[in-house]
Amino acid sequence: MTDIDNIKKLFSKNFVESPLLESFEVGKLYLSSGKLVACDPLITNDMQAFTTEFPKGDFSVLLHKERESNCVAYAEIIFSTAEIVKWEMAVTAGQNVKDLGEEEIFGYPVESGMGCLMDVDTQNSLNELEKRLYHSKGADFMGIYEEFFHEYFFDEKGAIDQYAFLKPADDHPGTIFAFETGYGEGFYASYIAYDKDQKPVKIITEFIEIS
Repeated sequence: MTDIDNIKKLFSKNFVESPLLESFEVGKLYLSSGKLVACDPLITNDMQAFTTEFPKGDFSVLLHKERESNCVAYAEIIFSTAEIVKWEMAVTAGQNVKDLGEEEIFGYPVESGMGCLMDVDTQNSLNELEKRLYHSKGADFMGIYEEFFHEYFFDEKGAIDQYAFLKPADDHPGTIFAFETGYGEGFYASYIAYDKDQKPVKIITEFIEIS
């Protein structure tokens, strides 16, 4: 079974049927432009948005954890409840799935153990925040993780949770959904479900293959 066949099997319904997964809704992600970026924000903060145009607004985000390890296996954004008629691997500009060899994927690299989903406008806000912090703190600037992300994941007692919604700009409603990625480092693909009108129904990023 190929990765996309496995995704189709798990996620084509409005609920996930797998005793190996624990699924739960964690909040809503705001997309201002409908141009969605998936990346490790600490190493690929210039990642291109997917070529698919997504709706604008607030959309439910779900995490699916592998029960045995309690690690995030899949992240999901739901755009509608329409019937799914096909799945495709998500691509950015210049990528064509026909160019892939067997077992090859398009995706994004993770080195920090953290991935995120956000609108391209929010990505711009994050990059502007990093520049402001760097220029204001100078030699005391410890990096965008320590300056911005860390407090959402850790406090004086230790780890808070495996995910967080972050807002990098007060004057823009865009949010970042950041989360631990599977077992950590890797290269991860995303898959988009479409309805009969070629509109996106949901997007799934896979970190641990559950079959």
